[in-house]
Amino acid sequence: METITSPSNPRLRALARLKRRRDRDAAGVTLVEGVEETTLALEAGARVREAYWCPEFDDGRGEPLLAALRERGVGVVRLSRAAFEKVAYREGPDGMLAVLAAPGLTLAQFAPPEPEFLLLAEHVEKPGNLGAILRTADAAGVHGVLAADPVTDWGNPNVVRSSKGAVFSVPVVSATTADTLAWLRQRGVSLVAATPDTDVLHTEADLTGPVAIAVGAEKEGLSRQLLDAADVRVRIPMVGRVDSLNVATSAAVLLYEAVRQRGTDEGPGAVGS
Repeated sequence: METITSPSNPRLRALARLKRRRDRDAAGVTLVEGVEETTLALEAGARVREAYWCPEFDDGRGEPLLAALRERGVGVVRLSRAAFEKVAYREGPDGMLAVLAAPGLTLAQFAPPEPEFLLLAEHVEKPGNLGAILRTADAAGVHGVLAADPVTDWGNPNVVRSSKGAVFSVPVVSATTADTLAWLRQRGVSLVAATPDTDVLHTEADLTGPVAIAVGAEKEGLSRQLLDAADVRVRIPMVGRVDSLNVATSAAVLLYEAVRQRGTDEGPGAVGS
């Protein structure tokens, strides 16, 4: 196994640059840190290009993953503690960092089963919110998450981290709002838009057929373009003093109302597992 001990190694400097979006986009890759996240990505079929392992941070959970990587012919580089700290991006590292092909499909590549059960996130900016949305989408059995006019890329390491690897298990798509709306119309998918400016409660809308549930940016909500294109607008009842729910929380409420209506609550694992 190749070993790197110096934090100033040129290979590590190139690896550290992948924390920037422009470098990830240019290389078509993303970074995944953590044994659990890398394992989930591998099991979901993600292409791992190379991996970096620091035994000083490994509490023993990395051995099965190392074996799986070797079986797939993935090169693993051993790093010293100082070298790993140079490239790690989260607190409390567990000694595993991998470079994977960037997640994400185009609309032309995306072919969900029918009747479609989709989540549309427009202009959502915070990686933590996107990651939380993906975890809920995975748990709810959503067929895919569409990022309309995205601000944050799916390969953002903090999206990968906060999704616990679900960005590789749930099909994710990026496109403009206009192209996304045209794609939904072409497939006959009903668009349900979440907004406080409606009298229709989310429990009153029919979410049993082909549907895309749309949530908007943390501050501005959904665009006028998307609201005007919606087949129905729904609101989540709120009686507190705070004027809105977190976008990831709103998505969870809406998706699980759809799960209730569609009778799809029997999944392979329990929520929160």
